[in-house]
Amino acid sequence: LDKRAIVETVGRNAAEALVQHKTRRASDLSTRNRALEELQVALDLPAPPLRIECYDISHTQGTQVVGSMVVFEDGLPRKSEYRRFVIRTVEGSNDVASIAEVITRRFRRLLEDRAASSGEGAVLIDATTGAARAFAYAPGLVVVDGGAPQVAAAQAAMSALGISDIPIVGLAKRLEEVWLPGEEFPLIL
Repeated sequence: LDKRAIVETVGRNAAEALVQHKTRRASDLSTRNRALEELQVALDLPAPPLRIECYDISHTQGTQVVGSMVVFEDGLPRKSEYRRFVIRTVEGSNDVASIAEVITRRFRRLLEDRAASSGEGAVLIDATTGAARAFAYAPGLVVVDGGAPQVAAAQAAMSALGISDIPIVGLAKRLEEVWLPGEEFPLIL
C-alpha cells in the first residue's frame, strides 16, 4: 500500500471510531437520564435530581470523626466537588449529631454564598478567584448514610436554616433501604 492509501484508511477508521464514541456517549447520557427520571418517580421528587449530594460519617473507634460529601451531577461522580468535614461539636461516634453538624455547615454555606451573590438568579461566582462558589448550588437530592434517625437529623438541620425545598433520603446498608422523612417504613427499590 502506498502512504496515501494508509492515511485515507487511518482517516476513515478515526471517523468511524468517533461516530461509535459519540453513539456510546449519547446512549450513556440517555441511560443516565432515564435512571434519574426513574429516581424522580420512585421518590416522588419535583424534578430529576441532576445534582445529588451524599453524606456519610466515619470515625476510628469514636475518635477522628469526619463527615464526607460526595457529589453526582447528571448521574456521574463530580470528584472536584467532594468535601470532608472535620466534626467539631460532637464528641465520640454519634452519627446522628454528626450528620446534623455536617448538613448545617454545608447548607449554611449555601445560604451565605447565595447572600454574597449580587441578587436573585445571579451567577454564583467568587469575585476574588473568578471560580464558581463551591457550595453555591443546591442539590436536587440529599442522601444521608443511615435510616430514620439520620434522615430526621438532616431534615431538622435544614429546617433550622429555613430550607424546606431540598428532598432528603437516607440509605441504610442492610437491605439498601431508602428512608424518607417522616415515614415509618423504608422504601425498597
